[in-house]
Amino acid sequence: MTSSDGGAPQTHDTRSTSIITFDRVSKAFPGTRKGPVVDALETVDLEVQPGSIVGVIGYSGAGKSTLVRLINGLEKPTAGTVNVLGTDVGNASETQLRSLRGRIGMIFQQFNLFNSRTVRGNVAYPLKVAGWKKADIGPRVTELLDFVGIGDKADRYPRSLSGGQKQRVGIARAIAANPELLLADEATSALDPQTTGEVLNLLREINRTLGITIVVITHQISVVHELCDQVVVMDGGKVVDSGDTYRVFAHPRAALTERFVAAVTQGVPSGETLDALLLGGGTLISVDVNEFTSENVDDVFEKHGVRRSVVFGGVTDIRGRQLGTLTYRVQGTADAIAEVVGELGARTRAEVLASRAEARA
Repeated sequence: MTSSDGGAPQTHDTRSTSIITFDRVSKAFPGTRKGPVVDALETVDLEVQPGSIVGVIGYSGAGKSTLVRLINGLEKPTAGTVNVLGTDVGNASETQLRSLRGRIGMIFQQFNLFNSRTVRGNVAYPLKVAGWKKADIGPRVTELLDFVGIGDKADRYPRSLSGGQKQRVGIARAIAANPELLLADEATSALDPQTTGEVLNLLREINRTLGITIVVITHQISVVHELCDQVVVMDGGKVVDSGDTYRVFAHPRAALTERFVAAVTQGVPSGETLDALLLGGGTLISVDVNEFTSENVDDVFEKHGVRRSVVFGGVTDIRGRQLGTLTYRVQGTADAIAEVVGELGARTRAEVLASRAEARA
């Protein structure tokens, strides 16, 4: 995957095998008497590799919805090239686009279920549209409902289901016809945290066992943090950051990325929080914990005879690698503390914190 800032690919260069490629894509919508032309996307470069889980994140108006509509061929680019599963979306006929959409599954925020059909009927619907034989549809639906964990709900209607159960129906329907690509558009936004976790686990299992490439559209950084291999950060119709999820979290290239990351990792204490911590005495040292330091920080303190206790911060796990910031209250000689900061600082950010009053002085 590449970003529109001209940076090098964050994965090995496999452009020819990319399942989705955006090459300098822009999308503008015509103006009206009530407003000017709207530039929804501006010079977006993007690649998605087969078998990956990619999160596209941004606030409302960032261009995420337009990106989805370009991927499934509901819109065509104003400039640049969009290639999805070997189809040039901009030059494709309506027949070719219908064929493309048949290879893409969609999961929606509001589930989009037929209230007049049972759970079984909802999942069977795309198979009927795809021309499956009646004798094959029943076993396939049973298999899918068991896979998503609601086999006992087959004859119930959507109105009697919880939000999480409805989304499981939506997921079963989305993968019913064996799609090569799955688009999840704000699929967890209407769910509580526990149910969100269950849905994310299900999506991860779909990717792992079925090999389906998944593109997740979201404004929730926790979804990217828990699920995605790669992340694309969008702002104002542009890709402002992209790459391996851990890299983006550990070394954000845009201010927006930093704001998102701050939501799942506690940073350095500041303001009144820092002043209150300083009243406890000792020296405060803030250390960024990452894959290079997570197992070594305590060893450095021990080596220099510096006692410490964590008073602020936290560490989170991103795809099996640790990331976060810890602030320690330490006790030791000035020289020993300086040696600790110097040794840690050679591998990561490590600094002695000062109060606001000291900073102004």
